[in-house]
Amino acid sequence: MLVTKYVVVVGGVVSGVGKGVTTAALGKIIKEHGYTTALIKIDPYINYDAGTLRPTEHGEVWVTDDGGEIDQDLGTYERFMNANFSRRNNITTGQVYKAVIDRERRGEYLGQTVQFIPHILDEIVARVAAVAEDNEVVIIEVGGTVGDYENKPFLFALRALERELGQKNVAYVLVAYLPVPSHIGEMKTKPVQQSIKLLNEEGICPDFIICRSQHAIDDVRREKIEAYSYVPADRIIAAPDVATIYQIPLDLEREQVGTKLLASLGLTSRRTPDWSSWQQMVTTIQKPHKTVRIAVIGKYVQIGDFSLVDSYLSIDQALLHAGVELNSGIKISWIDAQSFEQDPTKLASLEQFDGILVPGGFGTSGVEGKIAAIEYAREHKIPYLGICYGMQLAVVEYARHVARLPDAHTTEVMPECQTPVVAILPLQQQLLASGWYGGTMRLGSYSAHVEPDSVVYRLYSQAGRVAADGTVAERHRHRYEVNPLYVPVLKKHGLIFSGVTQRADGTELAEFIELADHPFFVAAQAHPEFTSRLGNPNPLFQAFVAACLQRVLQRAAAASAQAVPYKPFDYGQIRQATQ
Repeated sequence: MLVTKYVVVVGGVVSGVGKGVTTAALGKIIKEHGYTTALIKIDPYINYDAGTLRPTEHGEVWVTDDGGEIDQDLGTYERFMNANFSRRNNITTGQVYKAVIDRERRGEYLGQTVQFIPHILDEIVARVAAVAEDNEVVIIEVGGTVGDYENKPFLFALRALERELGQKNVAYVLVAYLPVPSHIGEMKTKPVQQSIKLLNEEGICPDFIICRSQHAIDDVRREKIEAYSYVPADRIIAAPDVATIYQIPLDLEREQVGTKLLASLGLTSRRTPDWSSWQQMVTTIQKPHKTVRIAVIGKYVQIGDFSLVDSYLSIDQALLHAGVELNSGIKISWIDAQSFEQDPTKLASLEQFDGILVPGGFGTSGVEGKIAAIEYAREHKIPYLGICYGMQLAVVEYARHVARLPDAHTTEVMPECQTPVVAILPLQQQLLASGWYGGTMRLGSYSAHVEPDSVVYRLYSQAGRVAADGTVAERHRHRYEVNPLYVPVLKKHGLIFSGVTQRADGTELAEFIELADHPFFVAAQAHPEFTSRLGNPNPLFQAFVAACLQRVLQRAAAASAQAVPYKPFDYGQIRQATQ
């Protein structure tokens, strides 16, 4: 009988200490040692899911194949594990209490008094157990920081799980921060000591302490933490800041964390991990042979670069993955679309970039600036990739300036526009009219029928991602669609609809568009960044970066008056040219 082992990861001192990346790295390590591994993210907020949270406050919303809207940490899990997880791999306070209250309303408790103990705890444990099925190791990240009121119920429930299974089947990892105050210039262990104390008050003693800091922890501090926590020195692990998060599994393995963690669970390594390929990719990230400059035209830039990266984290990572595959670094310039509205002359600055990307988003802010940037990319033959809203606005731009429909717009911005080339689905419109915003989007993985002679088909076919029935699957998160009524006139004027999804009522919804007379102009209604992994990049992002690299090489050739023989999407030639 399979006995699942559990690793519980908690954070101390400050939020954003790196629990999510640590959890992902531990999952990658355990998997490489030969064990089937699943990861769970516990979010203590009362929201049912992350779907209605602002990107500037909470980072991007990650979408699973089955339509879950989840904290961005689950995306980190999938990227490290090269796996697809389910919405059930995320547990929130809102989900737990709603499930218990719904059960009570249906009379399923048969008149019992419904209480925190045992009903809430039982629901938490049941949700964890559902993920544990068919997995030998489950790693659970508890959101928030030790000492928060919000995560106490989850720590209590996990203690109950430990009592049921026995100490040998559960290990606790504390990820805590050691600050170096500038006025002292010395690494301080007191915040970690306080975190250990708070964790002890929950009846939990850490088995491992991951010491996050600017610099690696020294022996003096390690011994001090050991004396305070009774955690052996060899289980107090240094985790200094790194240039790329993909370095972290390699650093942890150098301290033999995988072997030590397995031993604490009564397990031994089944195979010796081979990190050579992973190390090679990390080296490429750190020391790329060439670099491409990409302008990402977005809207979530008002509160600074730190939140911006989180708002578009998967875009950033998908570009990085594609760059690694092509021996190239990626330099992203995050540009506020409103700047083009305030000063149209700034559009000329886009000429310096090797590619332009317009990501997904919602609302009216910066829309005309994005449309202007898309027009510039189309007319000046700069590689363009549009994601979700970036595809819809590309359709608006093409309708206005090529198909001669000057009033074309999306009803998301102009509900009463005369030429609604992008509009909301009737079912979603009914839900929004009733004030019900959660769960009103087309969410999760949908398959699109792709034209065999299209660029999109060729790219997905090269990557082995075309199903036997000729379809391509990507994840979606949107309410609005390209209006099928305007597709014929757009096709007549040269816009290629290379992929469509057919609804049950026969309506065809646009999934991919492209242009034939352009170095690279492709857009997707879906979010292909959600299926990009290190070592397994998404085909659209890889081709986009390849086109950007071709632009770099063509510029260099023009400067030296040489011809450029590279063929579109010939990755072998491009890799060779970047050596």
